[in-house]
Amino acid sequence: MVAGLGNPGQEYANTPHNVGFDVVDLLAEKLGSGWKNSSKFHAQTVRTAFAGEPLLLVKPQTFMNLSGTSIGPLLNYFGGTPGDLVVISDDVNLPLGRLRIRGGGSNGGHNGLGNVIQCLGTDAFARIRLGVGRREYGSLIDHVLGKFDAERRTLVQAMEQTASEAVLVLLEKGLNEAMNRYNGWSADEAPAAEDRK
Repeated sequence: MVAGLGNPGQEYANTPHNVGFDVVDLLAEKLGSGWKNSSKFHAQTVRTAFAGEPLLLVKPQTFMNLSGTSIGPLLNYFGGTPGDLVVISDDVNLPLGRLRIRGGGSNGGHNGLGNVIQCLGTDAFARIRLGVGRREYGSLIDHVLGKFDAERRTLVQAMEQTASEAVLVLLEKGLNEAMNRYNGWSADEAPAAEDRK
């Protein structure tokens, strides 16, 4: 299962908090599948396959801070364990355009990740964090719910595209390979990062 975190509704599109949604949207496009509403699990889902294995893409529709109340029951329903889960989220503690992949750990102050950890009863699941940086002024909430301007959007789209590729590497070749290839990747250093692969 690959779950992107975000907030439902068009008003939250193109905001830092919704980069997780954007990445699973890209994955759905790559794998040729469309979203379906699952009111039972308060989510939009895509049932597809990759590398010969069934794959479920998920966008919780609970709003960010209750993401785990959708992801946890879905994982249980399909007989998965936390080790079968990949969560994609924004991270204000990473510079804009930077990727970080981990196999577990704290929520890093991210309430959506925190709720997933709480609902699963463990932090032992893979997560891909997309750096959205912080503003020098203004509130954090205004930042993560504010729209990207055109310049930042260009970096974000490159980061989201690479994050979607990282998910596929993780699923096919494992967590360590994905971390080796993509940890520290940065949109503004993309050519150098490509050369290191």
